[in-house]
Amino acid sequence: MSKTFVRGACPGLSAPMATGDGLLARLVPAGPIPLDAFVKLCEAARVHGNGVIEISARGSLQVRGLEPISAPLFAEIIAALGIELCASVPVLIDPLPGDPSALIDTRPLAAALRRAMAEGRLELAPKVSVLIDGGGRISLDALRSDIRLRAIAASEGPGLQLALAGDARTAAIVGTVPPDKAVDAVMTLLSAIAAKGREARAADLLPAREAVRPIAPRPRAEAIGLHPLKDGAGALGVGLAFGHAQAEAFIKLLEIAATHGAQWARPAPGRALLLGAFSETHAAAAKREAQRFDFIVAATDPRRRIVACPGAPACASGLIAARALAAEIARDVPLSGEGVAMHVSGCAKGCAHPASAALTVIGAERGCGLIAEGTARVAPNRYVDPSELIAALRSERSKRREAVDA
Repeated sequence: MSKTFVRGACPGLSAPMATGDGLLARLVPAGPIPLDAFVKLCEAARVHGNGVIEISARGSLQVRGLEPISAPLFAEIIAALGIELCASVPVLIDPLPGDPSALIDTRPLAAALRRAMAEGRLELAPKVSVLIDGGGRISLDALRSDIRLRAIAASEGPGLQLALAGDARTAAIVGTVPPDKAVDAVMTLLSAIAAKGREARAADLLPAREAVRPIAPRPRAEAIGLHPLKDGAGALGVGLAFGHAQAEAFIKLLEIAATHGAQWARPAPGRALLLGAFSETHAAAAKREAQRFDFIVAATDPRRRIVACPGAPACASGLIAARALAAEIARDVPLSGEGVAMHVSGCAKGCAHPASAALTVIGAERGCGLIAEGTARVAPNRYVDPSELIAALRSERSKRREAVDA
């Protein structure tokens, strides 16, 4: 029997979270997943869940619709597949294996850190995480983490910039360590966090926020598209519309990838999936076929500009069908530029996108609440009926363009 999920904890295989469409289990891959193992994972999600598989903004896999009886069976299948997972504290690393632009290979360092944490048995808050950015093509700047290491070039060889509590824009730099000292440095910090109590986070180690120095962010990274790997190979990044797809679609995509010579798949931050390794010709062919199954193959796809949670009825807190509405918006409301243009949230919690967005739509008892330049937790400027949402958003976008032109 699965453990009861405690709100605020992370819904892992052994402790799935109850939601509107059953139990949700989250898996944090520690590296690339062999295609045959990924296919079996999808088949298990279809048999023991409702077949909906998600990739989160942080690159985690989520399987929905499990039941108290089926969740342990699903967990047993995953354990038997031998997929390398982060068992306790997540250690997030560069999602692109064999990236020639990376300053260091983060995989051995992450593996050593996971072993040290397993041996250390520290009692830490459920959401504590560590991030190691090797300086490669797909940066991890947008992800928040308690402890972050970023590879930086130096005359004596790459070093690791150490920072606490935040993303690249908000984290506080506390020093630089050589790669061979990084595990000890992280374990020292994790021990200091644990010493402050079971609910403590890295922010509790910091002085006032105005006294810290943030990391200089790198240019925006995009996982969607073709990425060069070592030895002339390449990887293909595809996106999931609003972060989810059916198991059958995943299986078709994985079969396509295998047909074109790929061996692995890797969930990536930004609700994306990386597949490789391909020749350039085979990657282009796989990209064309992936589009047939509604995967996003272009970074300019308007669905990439909208963040949407499952909403009703999948989420017990949802008051609107967030993903269905998001699909209508992407089809009917012009979106331009880069980054998140709109956030559609089933309720005022804003789980899918805690940050501010140019326009946020939340589910409320009065219909759809509209929030300009704010988070889902801000009081809406006005409310509209879901049936009138598209017209209201078109009007809102028109007003914003007029204001800019003026």
